[in-house]
Amino acid sequence: MSRAHDLPVLKASIHDIRYFSALLRGVNFANRATVTVTEKGLLVVVEESRTLLGTAYIFSDVFDEFLYHAETENQGSQQGQTTDQEIFSAFEIPLNNFLELLNIFGTAGGSTSSKTGRYKAWKKAADDSDEHESEGGEGEGDREGGNANKKKSGPLFGGAERKTGMRLTYIGPGYPLTVIVAEDASGPTTTCEIATFDAEDHLELPFDSEQMALKIILKSSWLRDALSELDPSCDKLTFIGNPSEALDTGAQTARQRQRARLQATPNFRIEATGTFGNTEMDYPNDRDVLESFECLAPVSFSYRFSHITRTMRAMQTSVKTSLRIDNEGLLSLQFLMPSSAPRMNSGGGTSNFIEFRCLALEEDA
Repeated sequence: MSRAHDLPVLKASIHDIRYFSALLRGVNFANRATVTVTEKGLLVVVEESRTLLGTAYIFSDVFDEFLYHAETENQGSQQGQTTDQEIFSAFEIPLNNFLELLNIFGTAGGSTSSKTGRYKAWKKAADDSDEHESEGGEGEGDREGGNANKKKSGPLFGGAERKTGMRLTYIGPGYPLTVIVAEDASGPTTTCEIATFDAEDHLELPFDSEQMALKIILKSSWLRDALSELDPSCDKLTFIGNPSEALDTGAQTARQRQRARLQATPNFRIEATGTFGNTEMDYPNDRDVLESFECLAPVSFSYRFSHITRTMRAMQTSVKTSLRIDNEGLLSLQFLMPSSAPRMNSGGGTSNFIEFRCLALEEDA
């Protein structure tokens, strides 16, 4: 057998798993997750009820070491090519088990259970500040058949501060995902093999930007605080967008202009409908609230409230949210995740993000 076939499909390591774990927890609303490996990093995809699709984009510079060797033979359905000819390998894992393993020493941060109460994760972002203080490696070069990113700081679990490091290896189809977790250089170490499964076709929800009816960019805290105030018994959530109105301010006083703005149709409204009535929350087109707002015609689509609450874990650890809706009601929520301090100081690294796509209720679609 040639040397290429002796190399594992994936070999990656990281000396502090908190940031990596936070990204995975953002999509931990169903146990089975599809992991797609490319030279650029990992895509972790989870779906629910053929309606909600969550994807965590974890780029290779999150890791201190990231080696991907694409197998060209004997891969079967586990390997393929994207439309731009990018080679990838895919497999499924029980995501909740993987997160429990990462938190075996209690240092990964956050709750890993996907069955927790609906609002237990709804807390201030400051409470989870430890989740995004981890360090990520800076890309150093390419290896044969893959991409390698290594820090110059030496061993995987080096450093004076106590952290939990991880090394994972995936040999290929039919093999488990081997994970080594160590508390620090001289602390306890555990090795676990997580069963992998053939990657099945998951829900495809392509978003056509040319058919976009509403686009909003705002601080995640604005949206998170609004949703956290809603009654848990709500059945559906409606997002309503209206084009900005041109106000005649020529001969008006400052008080009249202010009254006109208050009486104008809100640019963005969230309406929750439940057993005990409706709740409405309005957002003005103010750059202090909405950093970007695009809407050419009135838009109104409703979604199951339980699906929207699945995004709260990602929302609470993100810094910005991009909300987009197309003409057919497909909702796209993109959460920009904060970079760790070392990666920001180095001036490198790609911003990781988590995206949710959700189909509108049939009554509106």
